Amino acid sequence: MGVPAFFRWLSRKYPSIIVHCLEEKGKECNGVRVPVDTTKPNPNEVEFDNLYLDMNGIIHPCTHPEDKPAPKNEDEMMVAIFEYIDRLFNIVRPRRVLYMAIDGVAPRAKMNQQRSRRFRASKEGVELTDEKNRIREEIIQRGGYLPPEEIKERFDSNCITPGTEFMDNLAKCLRYYVADRLSNDPGWSNVTVFLSDASVPGEGEHKIMDFIRRQRGQPNHDPNTHHCLCGADADLIMLGLATHEPNFTIIREEFKPNKPRPCALCGQVGHEIKDCQGTAREKQGEHDEFAGSMPVSEQEFIFIRLCVLREYLARELTMASLPFPFDFERSIDDWVFMCFFVGNDFLPHLPSLEIREGAIDRLVNIYKDVVHKTGGYLTENGYVELERVELIMQAVGVAEDNIFKKRKEDDQRGPAYMTTGQFAPHALGRRDRPEAVQNARHQAFDMRMQSREQHNKSSAGTSDSADNRGVKRKAEDSDSEPEPEDNVRLWEEGWKQRYYKTKFDVDVTDEDFRQKVVKSYGCASWEWYFPFHYAPFASDFKDIKEMFTDFDMGTKPFKPLEQLMGVFPAASGNFLPETWRNLMSSPDSSIIDFYPDDFAIDLNGKKYAWQGVALLPFVDERRLRAALADVYPDLTPEEEKRNSLGSDVLFIGRSHPLFDFIHELYRGTEIPAELCHGIQGTLNLDDDPILPDKAKFKDPQYADGFVFKAVLLSGAKLPEKVLKPEDFERGNRGPWRPQLGFNPNRQQAHLDQSGFRKTYSQKAPRLKYCQSNDVHPNKHSSSKNPEC
Repeated sequence: MGVPAFFRWLSRKYPSIIVHCLEEKGKECNGVRVPVDTTKPNPNEVEFDNLYLDMNGIIHPCTHPEDKPAPKNEDEMMVAIFEYIDRLFNIVRPRRVLYMAIDGVAPRAKMNQQRSRRFRASKEGVELTDEKNRIREEIIQRGGYLPPEEIKERFDSNCITPGTEFMDNLAKCLRYYVADRLSNDPGWSNVTVFLSDASVPGEGEHKIMDFIRRQRGQPNHDPNTHHCLCGADADLIMLGLATHEPNFTIIREEFKPNKPRPCALCGQVGHEIKDCQGTAREKQGEHDEFAGSMPVSEQEFIFIRLCVLREYLARELTMASLPFPFDFERSIDDWVFMCFFVGNDFLPHLPSLEIREGAIDRLVNIYKDVVHKTGGYLTENGYVELERVELIMQAVGVAEDNIFKKRKEDDQRGPAYMTTGQFAPHALGRRDRPEAVQNARHQAFDMRMQSREQHNKSSAGTSDSADNRGVKRKAEDSDSEPEPEDNVRLWEEGWKQRYYKTKFDVDVTDEDFRQKVVKSYGCASWEWYFPFHYAPFASDFKDIKEMFTDFDMGTKPFKPLEQLMGVFPAASGNFLPETWRNLMSSPDSSIIDFYPDDFAIDLNGKKYAWQGVALLPFVDERRLRAALADVYPDLTPEEEKRNSLGSDVLFIGRSHPLFDFIHELYRGTEIPAELCHGIQGTLNLDDDPILPDKAKFKDPQYADGFVFKAVLLSGAKLPEKVLKPEDFERGNRGPWRPQLGFNPNRQQAHLDQSGFRKTYSQKAPRLKYCQSNDVHPNKHSSSKNPEC
């Protein structure tokens, strides 16, 4: 899920890191769709070597989109995923590696967050159904019109979890998809494709980073490799920085606020379900030819240039008058480390650190003072200097009282005036220009007057929802529930005592308990998790030098079906074997307390339920495994296969330099680095390869692909130095716009390790036929047409 509000804060502070993607569209020839020729130079005037896909960010919008009709069945979902990957491949056009990573079994700390999200989704689904039934009855009673209810099975997005039959089918479909593209698309012909499906433990982004780090440490690694990572999670930015690769770009969908969503009752756009009046549907088109369709605009993409962000951070983090030489790469590691205090997927963030309140800037300022005083950095080779961390936390702790008071004052202020024209907020990466302000003085005066008016209204206790464009919460009506009282009141004296009493049911004078909470905040392994719903205060981080010394190195991840038992509510038990499912619902189950039908949500000082804390019981691993020991014998061979852990799968086409070598492959043979763009690892034969003599396709062109397991080498050391990126240059043609490449005229040139210029081979044949993009896992349609 990433770090909330991090990307918004970062893109506003460093706007030049954003570049709009240029995308070439396919054409039609004689009624047949002609795909884009991806062997041509990239229209973004930069050539990418490796493309990494965090697949869960693709799977979710393709299976249950928010801004368009949902796919009718699983086949349509798979086709939507294929088309999404095709589009990304067209934009990026990797020349060496495509790595697709699906979230596998997560560490226990992340499983707690997954458990919270899935229980919330189940609860919200039940509440939405009840609300729809209630409002439907009210509308019908007063004579309103509503279309008849569709009897349609709701897609449970909880199935996008390792171990389910859906994820197993997805892995099989992606195998066929890759085999098809390697056989039929010249742009894929020399690309090495890796698929790390849900059977491989670890989250997608962490598997990608592990792959990059291991290859970066190999002697044949090209330090000029240009990486492109697709994913919407903000923590990908920090993970990309932590690789210290000089050429790293992130591609993600451009966020467009206020997208129209249809009402869940009447299907019309322009109102929410609670405001539905049951009015007759307006005719869409002269003859109602657009009935049932939604106005959907294709989502555009943006690039986030981490090489530019590195330059920003170099200016911000550089410290003068140090008693030692400044090391920028060390300061990057420190900056990433500090960012995780304001939010991450494994720990609740500290109460006094909010990104929206400038927490990162505050930490950076304190960090510089600490480095000057102590003469060293926070981190070194993955180890943390706890004494320096304690100094930073104590400095934040001194300001906690003022932070909480200011937060309360800001909440009580009226919303800021949202102006129009060139001062108005615009979507990032957009090429269209805002309307120019005609009279800047008048505009500024209007802003001050509007802001003063709204402040007076808020002080008087009045609100006008029609004029307050910046108000997030609508004016309360007679049917709305009163806002829960905040019993902690962090802005008043005695806040720490109330916090510990309310959240932990202990007295603030219990130093041993507070130390226990702090100590639980910092260890990491597959089995570790933070056993509390709330974080400690920064001022509680005292005497931590000896706290974090024990690390469990021999822990192992859960198996997929075991993780499902740990994160699913009983309502999603249909994805589990029957006897396992009974443990979630049977009153006689020894672990029935892990699956409450209802649970409280503590707003914890926030305004909305989705921001609150779900007070779910933590799963006791020993009790869970003891209960599962009785039902393990009931698994079928197929379920046992889904419950096993796998490894990455390597795909290559017939024209790949590694093809002949793999054709003669024996178990345990290592990859020759010179045949695979410097990639090294150990290859093992896959149990179900797609071989020429074992083709499962009607079209013989599918026989050109091979599939093997790839187990990458471990224990590699990172090189001590990396190359510094060159300065960006302006293009020679037309008006200047931000560029991704170091030289817009370079196209496909790179420098090899010895410093000589090299260019990718252009021997791939041009497309000789037109191919449909509607690829089904078990069938293929192509139309040969020499005119295309």
